[in-house]
Amino acid sequence: MTTPLLNVNGIEVIYNHVILVLKGVSLQVPEGGVVALLGGNGAGKTTTLRAVSNLLAGERGEVTKGSIELRGERIEKLSTSQMVDRGVVQVMEGRHCFAHLSIEDNLMTGAYTRKDGRAAVAATLEKVYNYFPRLKTRRTSQAAYTSGGEQQMCAIGRALMANPRMVLLDEPSMGLAPQIVEEVFEIVKDLNQREKVTFLLAEQNTHMALRYADHGYILESGRIVMDGAAKDLRENEDVKEFYLGMGGGDRTSFRDVKSYKRRKRWLS
Repeated sequence: MTTPLLNVNGIEVIYNHVILVLKGVSLQVPEGGVVALLGGNGAGKTTTLRAVSNLLAGERGEVTKGSIELRGERIEKLSTSQMVDRGVVQVMEGRHCFAHLSIEDNLMTGAYTRKDGRAAVAATLEKVYNYFPRLKTRRTSQAAYTSGGEQQMCAIGRALMANPRMVLLDEPSMGLAPQIVEEVFEIVKDLNQREKVTFLLAEQNTHMALRYADHGYILESGRIVMDGAAKDLRENEDVKEFYLGMGGGDRTSFRDVKSYKRRKRWLS
């Protein structure tokens, strides 16, 4: 088997020295793949992404057990800028843009660490505009006065300006109209297929994520409770019931079902 681009092995994450959030999370992301982290609010998806991108310290969190490897290199002690140098960029939840800057100035901040010259940066900017033509139309507009969808596109475009090999995408569908969500995921698909950008995305919209991902991991209460090929997860009866809304009832957790242990589900 080829070595995965990203290998997360049994990590635990603690906030404020006392709050255990991730409990032995393991996952792999292959080069050129699209992997989805699925689960409800508070399941640990964002914490997992921050552990990979080394953004935990700002939230008073730390990886206390396990290991994280990028191309076989341990990365837990690297700075965020060192992660960007290695081609890993995170798009934060909530469409974070510099509100007082124009769309184009926002995009250009993503190229701050580039060392390959103005011509290469200009070529990347044009590529971003090709993927997000709406941003080109609004390039002189102040980000604060653009729509939620345009701000999400701007946040993704800014990440692409760093010329990444892997993008950690946190809740890209949050607060967006279904048509815009579809547009964003189609762009993710194009970037993956044409530019060979690898994606690890955290998403509550399980239906949409499993349409575009190759592989999925389901998190509950800081643990991986199931994983598999996206097409298999889409057809799994438990996933249909609890995450795709096809099973009826109002249960929101595998743990709420008394029979799941008898049926040899994935939690021991």
